[in-house]
Amino acid sequence: MNAPRPSATSAPVSSPLWELTLARLRIFFREPGAVFWTFGFPLLLSIALGIAFRNRAAEPSIVAVVSPELERALAADAQLRPRLLDELAAREALRTGKADLVVLPGPPISYLYDPARAESRLARALADTALHPRGPPATVDKPVIEPGSRYIDFLIPGLLGMQLMSAGMWGVGYVIVDMRTKKLLKRLVATPMSRAQFLWSFVVMRALFLLMELPVLLGFAYLVFQVGVAGSILLLLGISLLGALAFAGLGLLVASRAQNTQTVSGLINLVMLPMFVASGVFFSTARFPEGVQPLLRVLPLTALNDALRAVMIDGGGLRAVAPQCALLAGTAAITFIAALRVFRWR
Repeated sequence: MNAPRPSATSAPVSSPLWELTLARLRIFFREPGAVFWTFGFPLLLSIALGIAFRNRAAEPSIVAVVSPELERALAADAQLRPRLLDELAAREALRTGKADLVVLPGPPISYLYDPARAESRLARALADTALHPRGPPATVDKPVIEPGSRYIDFLIPGLLGMQLMSAGMWGVGYVIVDMRTKKLLKRLVATPMSRAQFLWSFVVMRALFLLMELPVLLGFAYLVFQVGVAGSILLLLGISLLGALAFAGLGLLVASRAQNTQTVSGLINLVMLPMFVASGVFFSTARFPEGVQPLLRVLPLTALNDALRAVMIDGGGLRAVAPQCALLAGTAAITFIAALRVFRWR
């Protein structure tokens, strides 16, 4: 017998594309965590950044001076904030990004600044106007271009610290949650493997990857920008290892209970974003108000960046970086123990 033909009044067949799209939307909106990190977190972040960077007067340029006369002359300009230091401390403030310009007394007056930094060039122009309002200035420019005193020397350790943080958080936290969503962790429960052994495997993996990453990053910085290491290479490796372990522990902790990749992505960004901004990656933490300095000092990325710069730029030894190393080691131990307690396979 021939199959009956559908009548003209039967319901139309829905498009597979439309039905699949509706299914994906229903799955998404049934996950409160995914909804929050997709819609709620960007709104909260916009509010926070809008408050932090609201319209207000430009911050004055910080100028290091070595004589009270220069300090008084520059203080008359509201766009400048002079700081009276000895010459060695003034040069150190310029090198570490805590000052935009160094003014040395003359005659003629000398300007020390990094021409690669826009804020340094601006501070030099403002100081010229403040010191010589009626005519051409009798000054000498002394651009700071020698290795160890440039902005790039300050930047490279910060980028190295940022890379260690990103690799630890994404390379550990995201991978574990991805394995959980694919039911791979559920299968591992049946194996003769403890939870600690599973988590330690990620920590050891990060340490091994560091041995491959660090020579590449340092070699690139030296060959392209002539950024060297003034201190011990072994000490720099030890600090980097502590940093990698600290952020691997944070990645484990973030991934311990996250149920899907959308949620863990939001949590990782929530942990990393404040340190991207406030831990001295691109500019000195001294730019922030004194009231928040104690909080900035306990951020793991701040400790890592400070320790890396102390070894790479200043040639500091173990005693100089001991507080930062203790903070990183404590972060690694506390986060791993906490992750071990709250981790779940499913």
